Amino acid sequence: MSAEVDTTTAEPVEDFRARARSFIGANLRAVGRRGRGDFSRHLPDDEELAVVARAREVQRLLWNHDLAGVCVPREYGGLGLTPAHQQALNEELAGYEFPRHLQTPTMSPCMAVLLDFGTHEQKLRHIPAILRGEEIWIQFLSEPSSGSDVAGALTSAVRDGDEWVLNGSKVWSTGAWWSDWALCLARTNWDVPKHRGLTVFMFPIHQPAVEIQRIEMLNGNREFCQEFMTDLRVPDTDRIGEVDQGWTVGIRWMFHERMAMAHNEPVMTWPADGAAGFSGPTVLVDVAREVGRLDDPVARDLIGRSYMTSLVGEPLQRRLAEGMAGGHLSDQAASIARLHGWEVTKAAMTVPFELAGAAGGAWSDADDTLFGLGQGFLVRQAIAIAGGTVEMARNVISERVLGMPREAASDRDVAFRDVPRGPTGRP
Repeated sequence: MSAEVDTTTAEPVEDFRARARSFIGANLRAVGRRGRGDFSRHLPDDEELAVVARAREVQRLLWNHDLAGVCVPREYGGLGLTPAHQQALNEELAGYEFPRHLQTPTMSPCMAVLLDFGTHEQKLRHIPAILRGEEIWIQFLSEPSSGSDVAGALTSAVRDGDEWVLNGSKVWSTGAWWSDWALCLARTNWDVPKHRGLTVFMFPIHQPAVEIQRIEMLNGNREFCQEFMTDLRVPDTDRIGEVDQGWTVGIRWMFHERMAMAHNEPVMTWPADGAAGFSGPTVLVDVAREVGRLDDPVARDLIGRSYMTSLVGEPLQRRLAEGMAGGHLSDQAASIARLHGWEVTKAAMTVPFELAGAAGGAWSDADDTLFGLGQGFLVRQAIAIAGGTVEMARNVISERVLGMPREAASDRDVAFRDVPRGPTGRP
């Protein structure tokens, strides 16, 4: 994805770190303890849009000070540096604001897919705009009828001269209502097995042929969206990769998505304390103290086990990154990081509620320590679904990393047109 770095002329990591530290102290706002993530809270629309606008501003500041796109090739607006430089920036950002709304899925998987499969012209057109904070991207991937079976896409794309006409629906697109561009997987061939008839397209979201409906979660959050495309015309110049070879793009797309969910993607700027839904040991101790359980051995055991689960994350991520970069591990090993990330998040959103007990189910607006623990607990399962389900991650690990037999599938060598499905899923 990234060009080779000339280590003889590249800025030394410690010089880059010092420059980043100086910029952060002078330009970015210090933040308190990171929240429990977008899934466990919601903001009024005007406040949410203000947060997104600020994220764009911060991204532009990074760009203006040569700190955006650390690992993106220089010809596309990045710095062409190494993951070590990105890690230094991430470390220095701890405790400060960062352009979170532009990281996933904009930087990864969307921009990462463009870097892997886009034409030179497509990259020149979009990647600098992304790095400047001018374009926020979303992935139109999941569909109402296919669940985790991404390759079972029913959204169709029919060629009409130099254009394609798309019809269908996508769902669970977090933040689509305030995003600018979409990366979309569509079916272009119904007469071959499902993995062989897919193509990837990109298009601007806010246009008459795209309708966005927001989905309200049990805590009032309305970030999830469903999209309906009706006779949407996309020029062939906005096709990513070859016709009917979308699964080749899709495999890499899934890799980047898993890396993003594990916060181990070198094209993302993501401070160590910025992960959604993560509660460090200090947060857990604060909750235990608030409800009078600080000396309770059961509570202390819960805190210790949660902390240890998160503590092994950094060396695991490092080992996986080094193994994949060196060719010792398949890039499908990214699913290991995805699975571990879920275990950490599950503990971080479950343990505080278990510590708080009944006090975690009710709180006042002024109750910072216990605020949202019940909601976080109730919606924690969303993290097991977002970014590819943990069940799919387990399948990938077993089949593609450990080499275990593939799961049986009745549609493997069947033309997708002939695969049995409900009446609403017929071509």
